[in-house]
Amino acid sequence: MSRRRNTGSVSVLVAGIGLLLSLGLLAATASAQQETPKFDVFTGYQWVAPTAIGGNVPTPFQDPNAPVGEHIPGLNGFGASFTFNMDSHWGLEADLGQNWGSFGYMTTGSAGPRFMVRTEGVNLFLNGLVGYNRLSVSGDPASNGVGAILGGGMDLPISNRLSFRLFEADYMWSHHHFADIVAPSFPELRRPDLQGVRLRSGLVWNFGGAPQVPPAASCSVQPAEVMVGEPITATATASNFNPKHTLTYTWNATGGKVTGKDNTASIDTNGVAGGSYTVTARIADPKMKKGGEASCSANFTVKPPNPPTMSCSANPTTVQVGGTVSLTCSCSSPDNQTVTVSGWSATSGTVSGNGPNATLNTTGASPGQVTVSATCSDPRGLSTQASTQVTVQAPPPPPPPPPQASKLSECDFANMAKIKKPWRVDNECKGKLDDVGKNLQQSADNRLVIVGNAEPTEKRKNLAAERAVNAKAYLTGGEAKLGIDPGRIETRTGSAGTQTDEFWIVPAGATFSEEGTQPVDESKVKAVPDHPHPAAKKKAAPKAQ
Repeated sequence: MSRRRNTGSVSVLVAGIGLLLSLGLLAATASAQQETPKFDVFTGYQWVAPTAIGGNVPTPFQDPNAPVGEHIPGLNGFGASFTFNMDSHWGLEADLGQNWGSFGYMTTGSAGPRFMVRTEGVNLFLNGLVGYNRLSVSGDPASNGVGAILGGGMDLPISNRLSFRLFEADYMWSHHHFADIVAPSFPELRRPDLQGVRLRSGLVWNFGGAPQVPPAASCSVQPAEVMVGEPITATATASNFNPKHTLTYTWNATGGKVTGKDNTASIDTNGVAGGSYTVTARIADPKMKKGGEASCSANFTVKPPNPPTMSCSANPTTVQVGGTVSLTCSCSSPDNQTVTVSGWSATSGTVSGNGPNATLNTTGASPGQVTVSATCSDPRGLSTQASTQVTVQAPPPPPPPPPQASKLSECDFANMAKIKKPWRVDNECKGKLDDVGKNLQQSADNRLVIVGNAEPTEKRKNLAAERAVNAKAYLTGGEAKLGIDPGRIETRTGSAGTQTDEFWIVPAGATFSEEGTQPVDESKVKAVPDHPHPAAKKKAAPKAQ
């Protein structure tokens, strides 16, 4: 009875594990596939509850005088496995387990295929292994036998490199032969078959493998260039998505009205200004919690309607005042629209006529260039203006007026008057004289007239003349070494009543004729140095003897 009951329990357990894994694998086929490592290693806790059939394995906790039982208590231990993944589903697994208890220990070493389905949130697997089993009962020699392991489990991915094995539930079987072994402690030990449940939990370490290819998308438009009002079709192509999932598409564009349906969209360009625009598609897999989307874009150009083109000509292009000119404008539409020429106008003279031909009458026109324009229009309200030039000849112009003297600049002596040197040319005035000197150097035919002035309150004799003569001295031999020919400079006194020197440029052929000025007699008025030497004192006459 006990043997049949235990065998039935194991069968139910195995059937339950198979049903659970089958349902999990069926559901997993609809999920996105994860990155597949090159190989993975499991390490963790292992618990085994075997039952002996066909032989007696002692239970240390029984009464020594009682019959030898068939049940082995649950055994704690550890397990490990190494799996080389040939592809995303199939791998070759090598398995090692070690369990021990008060009666002895069990060791298993197995190898075989493993089938795994990797999803976004869970990995489910089945394995079938055969190999070596070792059973040792305390006080007697160990027995080596063949064994098999059949089961499956569930891993929860933590990262690309680490997973948590929530459970692994396996059916274990092994056969042992104790017939020729002397077992004084347990003489009833014969040829038992061990079968039972092995449960595992722990960590799975993933190594190697190509990185997961992210989803991608590409967009295209047809045609890529349209006139305003013409439709455009946009298409999005998704790649690296799970082909069993239904994707969602979201469309938008920087210009025009977009109507999207799955991976295609229509763009209405009515009312869109001419220019370049971009249409964008966002593709998403609703079943993926992260990384399940991609986007793409494509550019298209909307061309505005082309206005008419027109060119105009005149015959002849040159006439005397009062003459007439024949005008012709040639107009066409790049969009094959009907065109009309109208709106003739001229910047001078009068234009008569309508349509592509007209006449310009230059009576009363101003001499020079006359611009004649016309406008070409199409029924859409688009228009183009073109023009042509006509030269209207005028009588010869009058001779130019004779050259005249012009005032270039002036110097102010007010600051020097404050320090009681009202004749002195200060630095500000020297800067202006430098500019005057450059003018004379650059125009060799120009002459210069310097007009010195003085205020009525200034009592120094010949102060206005000294100011003019000192300025001339700076131009002809001052520290700036301008070296202006003294013969090109004339000094005069004026009646402006100001503390100034006026500098007048006299071009070749011109005369200086400003009223109220008098020439300076430079033989009597000399330049005053900045620092005159004091006059030598006369020696006293010797006293008479």
